[in-house]
Amino acid sequence: MKGINHLVLSGHDLNALRETYQGLGFTISARGQHPFGTGNTIIQLHGTYLELLAVTIPEDVTEHAADSFSFAAFNRDYLARHEGFSMLVLDSENALEDIVTWRNAGLRTYRPFEFSRMARMASGDDVRVGFSLAFVSNPAAPWLGLFACQHYMPGYYAQPELQKHANTAQSVEDVWISGPGAEDLTCYFATVADADAVRENGRTVIQTAIGAIVLASAKTFEHAFGVEPPHPGDGPHLAGFTITCRNLETLADKGLATVGSRLVLPPSRGFGTAVAFRQAAM
Repeated sequence: MKGINHLVLSGHDLNALRETYQGLGFTISARGQHPFGTGNTIIQLHGTYLELLAVTIPEDVTEHAADSFSFAAFNRDYLARHEGFSMLVLDSENALEDIVTWRNAGLRTYRPFEFSRMARMASGDDVRVGFSLAFVSNPAAPWLGLFACQHYMPGYYAQPELQKHANTAQSVEDVWISGPGAEDLTCYFATVADADAVRENGRTVIQTAIGAIVLASAKTFEHAFGVEPPHPGDGPHLAGFTITCRNLETLADKGLATVGSRLVLPPSRGFGTAVAFRQAAM
């Protein structure tokens, strides 16, 4: 069984993304730059993280090829449509083995992609972090990015100083996929995550090692988040996610809507994504 490694949250202006998430009480890392034209900022949680992303050097973006998937080109093209939750990333112990497993299951796979970049620790020291990525895609969900990430320096993403947040954020509880045809992707996500799918309360839930993947109709999504899925024209898409917090009172002054047990930042304020917070189980 895999777990949710991180979420890619794309916007046109990385500084604006940083300011908004910092304003929500998150501790943010120093800016990073990929060698293929995208820049990011990491929000470290326990066992997972959020990646705020923008295309910062367009001329460095690499294009897709017949047997290779371009992370940068996908996000560039996604942002040409709108901002939002562009990609879901699962963890990987061996990206090459993941590709073989998925291909044997009949899924569309690509050559593994490896790269490294410099990153700054909370201490101020510069280190090199490396990755091996296994991409997979489904023609029924062309605007839903999905891949597995093998880290070669996982400790960078588990720095205690950067996991302390004023809003007491702990981890990703769930990610929600909605839009026309979302629930038809059950077998696809269960195969990629190597986890069972359970139908409950009008939605399909795939519980991973860290966080759940929820496939839901537009009506079910709206019941949970108080808003319609943000990008129905994309078909099945990553519409929102929930973060657990130790104490929701830290978010009382953030102007969030109360929807059942969630406090919700709507897509209109969340760069095309419904961002929710829920009290962690004691």
